[in-house]
Amino acid sequence: MTVPTAMPAATAGARGEHVPTADHRVVLHGLPWSHFEVMLALRGEAPVPRVAYLQGALELMRPSRDHERIKSYIGRLIEAYAMERGLDLSPYGAWTLKKAFKEAGAEPDECHIIGSDQHQDVPDLVIEVAWTPGGLDKLEIYRRLGIRELWVWQDEHIQVIVLAPEGYERSVSSACFPQLDGELLTSFLEQPTALQAVRAFRKALAD
Repeated sequence: MTVPTAMPAATAGARGEHVPTADHRVVLHGLPWSHFEVMLALRGEAPVPRVAYLQGALELMRPSRDHERIKSYIGRLIEAYAMERGLDLSPYGAWTLKKAFKEAGAEPDECHIIGSDQHQDVPDLVIEVAWTPGGLDKLEIYRRLGIRELWVWQDEHIQVIVLAPEGYERSVSSACFPQLDGELLTSFLEQPTALQAVRAFRKALAD
């Protein structure tokens, strides 16, 4: 199995390169960790820009409407799956995750803690939407942060990536949700509304 070394970038002709609502991203290099902390403080409670940092590089990103729609649908469908299967979890949105001594920080598109104990320092699952190519190596950031499982949506599919002793590896199934059919979940992402997607997904799970 090939070990991924970076967030998968969209290939030529990918959707994110040709939509008028592509993500807007700026990456600045040669900046100390303090600049990351200052940017977070200046932004305050505003949802954007999302901020990421990796060893001297600072990324500011404003996600597009389509980016936000996809990540929100995925989050809702995960919650619907948990409800149908009697699982406990809580969503934490764009939780600011950071470790100064690792020189790494990021704000996921979505993230969840699985189970009744919600007091851990990092989420069990992080979800990222690769809508527009470019930016920092999010896999390296999340590896440094100790995120055990990452889902990357790209080109209508979800890639499951899990943390192994040697780094991240692609997986055919989720460690957080071993019985979840990722292709089934993504088949509902084009529903006109999130609630229609949830209703259709729950009906499919019940059949």
